[in-house]
Amino acid sequence: MKTIQIQAQDFFELLKQKDTSMWEVFAQMVDGEEKLIEFIGKDQKIAFNYILPPTLEKLNEDRRIFAKEYAQKLASQN
Repeated sequence: MKTIQIQAQDFFELLKQKDTSMWEVFAQMVDGEEKLIEFIGKDQKIAFNYILPPTLEKLNEDRRIFAKEYAQKLASQN
C-alpha cells in the first residue's frame, strides 16, 4: 500500500482557499489501489490517517459514514 503524507494545516488551508472539499480531492486520487494518507501535524508527527479506498463507491460510503458520525458528535456537544 502506498503511503502519502500531507501537512494537515496546509492541506485544510488550501481547501478553504480553493473552496473545495477533501472528498473532492480524495475522489481525484482514487485509482483502484488503496492508499494510506497520513496527515502530519505542526509537530511533524502523524495527527491522523485515512485509508483511501480503491473505488469511488467505497469513498462515497466512507463520506456518508463520516458525515453521520460528525453530525452525531456535533449534536452531542450541544
